[in-house]
Amino acid sequence: MFLVDDIRKDFPVFSDLKDGKELVYLDTAASAQKPKCVIDKICEVYTHSYANVHRGTYALADEITKAYEDARQIIADFINAKTSSEIVFTRNATESINLVAASWGVENLKKGDTVLVSEAEHHANLVPWQIVAQKTGAELKIFKIDDNGAFNEEKFDQALTPDVKLVAVTAMSNVLGSVFPIKKITTRAHQIGAKVLIDACQAVVHQKMDVSDIDCDFLAFSGHKLYGPTGIGVLYAKSDILQTMPPYQTGGDMVDTVTYLKTTYAPAPARFEAGTPAAVQAIGLGEAVKYLLQIGFENIKSHEDNLISYFYQKAQKTQGLKIIGTAQDKGGVFAFDFNGIHPQDLAFVLAHENIAIRIGHHCAEPLVKRMGYNSLARASFGLYTSKNDIDAFFKALDKAKRFF
Repeated sequence: MFLVDDIRKDFPVFSDLKDGKELVYLDTAASAQKPKCVIDKICEVYTHSYANVHRGTYALADEITKAYEDARQIIADFINAKTSSEIVFTRNATESINLVAASWGVENLKKGDTVLVSEAEHHANLVPWQIVAQKTGAELKIFKIDDNGAFNEEKFDQALTPDVKLVAVTAMSNVLGSVFPIKKITTRAHQIGAKVLIDACQAVVHQKMDVSDIDCDFLAFSGHKLYGPTGIGVLYAKSDILQTMPPYQTGGDMVDTVTYLKTTYAPAPARFEAGTPAAVQAIGLGEAVKYLLQIGFENIKSHEDNLISYFYQKAQKTQGLKIIGTAQDKGGVFAFDFNGIHPQDLAFVLAHENIAIRIGHHCAEPLVKRMGYNSLARASFGLYTSKNDIDAFFKALDKAKRFF
């Protein structure tokens, strides 16, 4: 059974008060709060078993190297990769996508080829492909989504022409919460010989991701949105593809042999982890994944579905509130306009009530403008979000309405 009051006790931040008010954290889509088990694991490593990985033969080095590679296996099992060697640790999902763009993209795309992305993409899954197109002469093509933010199968099929060599799409929009049918997208793309990259930053928090079932070629996500530390991200890539990709960065620990004239490189994933890696962060991410699996994704989804239903019930009774993005298949992310109040002004009033939301274009400026706005407010849910949080949010909206 999912008991949100018990979950909240796992997160130390919720024991803090501001002016006597509990924190209402509705910004998990930007970055999740951290459970005590993750914080404790990081402290434990730094306190008792810290050393550099892959570089020593003494006890501390052996211990942390094993923990680092164990974390890689935890992530591989978490997304059902065939082997841990398909998991590359990066700084974040942004670096994961840039790695694919700079290594696979520049090497494999040419004039006459097309990269296909959706209107719903985060800058991290748009700007790298713009740069690759400029470097290689390939074309970047955008397929349209519905006005309610939903995936449009017809528009996707029309855009999926034989010249498409890569489809790069989000599994869940960080602005609209829309969930894309990534397995169907992958199947269609593979039918024409295109590779598929999935931005799973939002989706991996809300639903079980199975890369073997999806059959995607690349998948990227960040640790900090998954209740893990900042500074750690994951790139999954199929082994046969990863082994053909040249290094993204060079330096220590990614080499096989080095002379003054020539260097040969280590096999993947080491080839893509130049320098001292974020080993402690990777171990912390592994702990976060174990925490989530202990709760269970069925319980997480049931909790989120209940919150979404409750939020909609309250929203329908709130005059002047317009939800931007109302796809039927949707996660707990709500961009909204409220009575035309500027998002920054609205966020100021909510912050006074110790309610945290996100404002702006959410690193998806073209999408926000496509929906008809320059800036939007956004509330997003996490494991620790309760109906009391939603009640406080709507009470604060009422206060803002009266204030303005």
